[in-house]
Amino acid sequence: MLRSRLAKVLSVSANVWGRVDVQDLVVDIDGSEARAVNYLDLSGPVSSGDEVVLNTTAVKLNLGTGGVHFVICNLTKQVSEIDLPPGHIMKLRYTPLQTAVLAEEEDDSPHQDAIRRFENLDGMPVICCELHSQIAPAAAAVKALSSYESRVVYVMTDGAALLLAFSNLAAELAAKDIIDATITCGQAFGGDIETVNLYTGLIAARQVFGADVAIVCQGPGNTGAGSKYGFSGIQQGEALNAAGILGGKPIAVPRISFADRRERHRGVSHHTLTVLAEIALSPSVIAIPELQGEKARKIEEQLAPILASSVHEAQVRSGEVGLVELAAKDVRVKTMGRTIEEDREFFLSPSAAGVLAAECLR
Repeated sequence: MLRSRLAKVLSVSANVWGRVDVQDLVVDIDGSEARAVNYLDLSGPVSSGDEVVLNTTAVKLNLGTGGVHFVICNLTKQVSEIDLPPGHIMKLRYTPLQTAVLAEEEDDSPHQDAIRRFENLDGMPVICCELHSQIAPAAAAVKALSSYESRVVYVMTDGAALLLAFSNLAAELAAKDIIDATITCGQAFGGDIETVNLYTGLIAARQVFGADVAIVCQGPGNTGAGSKYGFSGIQQGEALNAAGILGGKPIAVPRISFADRRERHRGVSHHTLTVLAEIALSPSVIAIPELQGEKARKIEEQLAPILASSVHEAQVRSGEVGLVELAAKDVRVKTMGRTIEEDREFFLSPSAAGVLAAECLR
């Protein structure tokens, strides 16, 4: 159930990376200062002194990534008439905040001819991640190895955050030319272009943006319930299947960590093992980072049953290049609050996937 409160806007932060789709606010709520997020596409702009209605559910539940207040509406500056976009596809469908977008599948799309000419992805590498932070080292490795000549497109699914505007990471990667374009599919929206589903998202990456490599992943805010199938990142398997069906080269990024204290996520996460063993049916390459000693042996042992009984293959590559490139671009990324230095193997894995993708291009 939605929990809402009235609040007064105390200050509005300057847009980061030149963004015009989101505002970071400090608000007075129940006599205390708190952070809030305002999406301009949903609620319009707010200013200091405005009275707003906030969704406070996530903060009440003490959630992690999404644990902030969100503006539902501005009571001071209510907008009654606005120009609607040309599209007719609704996202956040059948909710009070449903919004219309122009999807690439629509007849009114300026790219409709390009979409209709699609035949297959012609072996385009499609890097499929589970967690949002993995997109950074994957893209950075591709860019570094191609001297920034390869076009990398991020296709965001609707497994976690639905508005791309919530991702500071995606905005930074775009501003620093590490990703060239963004596509939001399903119920997710706010990308450079919109699609109805992941399949047309991948088609648009190739046909509209001329992608050399696509990276598919949910936005920030992965949901995990601790059960075998109860995590939103299970979409990774569906992405690998979509890439294979459309004639791409599916590359799986395993979730690897030796810093996570939860045993089910030590070494190769049980999320990855479930995806590769039971969800991903298309033959895929599993990108394994170069590791030494006990860590390498543990990963080999965990993946052995899957490799023995499935259509997937594992390839080992050094993941250093992506991390070096992120440092050179001053991109500081975290996973579960842990930095690259604190959870290095986690970030080496997607970087190794980027290396494999770059090799496919050569």
